Amino acid sequence: MPASRLRVVILKPSKYGEDGFVERFRWGFMPNGTVPHLKSMTADRVGGLPCEVHAVDEYVHTDLGYLSLLHGEAGVTTLLALVGVQSHQLHRALDLAAYAREHGVACAVVGGPHAMTCDTSMLHGRGVAFSLSEAEVDWTDILEDAARGELRAVYGGEHRWAARLDPPVLKPPTPGELRRYIIPMMGVTPARGCPFACNFCSVIKIAGRQVRSEPLETTLSSLRAARAAGVRFVMFTSDNFNKIPGVVELLQAMVDERLRIPFFAQCDAQLPRRPELVELMARAGCFQIFVGVESFSAEALRAAHKFHNSPERYGEIVRLCRAHGITTHFSNILGFPGDTEDAILEHLRAQRALGPDVASFYILTPIPGTEQYDDFRRAGLITETNLDRFDGTCPTWRHPALDPGRLRDLLFRCYREFYRLPDVAAKTARVAAGRWDERTARTLLALAGLGVHARMSAWMRSHPMAGGTARVRVDRLSEYLPLRRRMFDLERAPLPQSLTLSRADQEINRTARLVG
Repeated sequence: MPASRLRVVILKPSKYGEDGFVERFRWGFMPNGTVPHLKSMTADRVGGLPCEVHAVDEYVHTDLGYLSLLHGEAGVTTLLALVGVQSHQLHRALDLAAYAREHGVACAVVGGPHAMTCDTSMLHGRGVAFSLSEAEVDWTDILEDAARGELRAVYGGEHRWAARLDPPVLKPPTPGELRRYIIPMMGVTPARGCPFACNFCSVIKIAGRQVRSEPLETTLSSLRAARAAGVRFVMFTSDNFNKIPGVVELLQAMVDERLRIPFFAQCDAQLPRRPELVELMARAGCFQIFVGVESFSAEALRAAHKFHNSPERYGEIVRLCRAHGITTHFSNILGFPGDTEDAILEHLRAQRALGPDVASFYILTPIPGTEQYDDFRRAGLITETNLDRFDGTCPTWRHPALDPGRLRDLLFRCYREFYRLPDVAAKTARVAAGRWDERTARTLLALAGLGVHARMSAWMRSHPMAGGTARVRVDRLSEYLPLRRRMFDLERAPLPQSLTLSRADQEINRTARLVG
């Protein structure tokens, strides 16, 4: 019986926790940005068939009703698109593909950082396709092939990213989707790419070093649609908001139009060079800036090729943001090769003295596909063979001075001590003493709630930034592993080789220009 419609299930897979359960949360912190992006790129008709689209972020689906979408149905061709798959989510993605095939779904594709940067050839030809490029390069081809009922083994690869960005206006989440998060929030990506070359980061391998901006009107239209749909906060998911060409025009347009939608943005540590930009961000509605400070050791930063960070200027970031009523979130990596226990504790003391409002801590993880991963693998330093553990929470390599158990202890100690209750109270009191509006009220709730959540999670030895709060355990690895064995003939995917960039993409990275 020929198909009369196409069902597209765009699904961000979760991961398997150390307890063997799929990680799910009653309420999520931040929505995935790829899911609504792919949903917005999918036409109402594909290959002559009417197309229905379902969006699933598995981290916040605590009921398993969505699995019924992965069952074949007479007259319906289903495409399961597993998107944004990172290395620690690969096993879960494979298991969902195997589940769908077991239940009569003919078309499944895996895309995201792992497929784009790692050799997956051992998994090819086993009933699931792999996309080696960003969606603008091959999503249309995938949809058209799915409408015919058959996918190729591999899509993309010659170019990992499109030369220019011209995406559609984002379709905002439904009210039901928004209710799955602590705050009704949506991700918007006005630009992609990062001009820097940190050896532990995969961004330049999946988006390139040339910062590519989407048209200004596209971003503004997405913001208008978000506000009309009940979105209360926006997360600008671009990696270096302060390096986006046209960022001033975007912010000024938000001010002139009085969009009044509070937003969160990630900026690099060179932010103090542009105090006027921070002032404009505040006027446009910025309530928090995330900065990857990573380390207070200039030597560690140089070794990681993060030359643009200057620890002596971290305090300027806090003071500059505070002067404009913006809270700061410092991200930190523990366990660089030169770190010792004393060095990590000194890092913690220095951070508390600077007083950013929020801090997150992660264990240095050689992410498959990165330069650091290749270096560590060649040196025989990687000790973990389960990709599920490459999530920034678990030690995965042999550190010269810190054993895995002690490094894990230090991770949770950093959370407990940074979020001491007197410190959290002082920060909330400072925010409350400023200008009072809806943004202030929600910032206060976020600061107080995060402080309690971080301390409780650290006490339970669970990473506070795992994706949400109120962990829910409903299904586990043992229920899916037999499917994985049957379809892929493996218990675990082996540690992969990294894929090299094409010559054309290497040339784009080599000639990328730094803006701002």
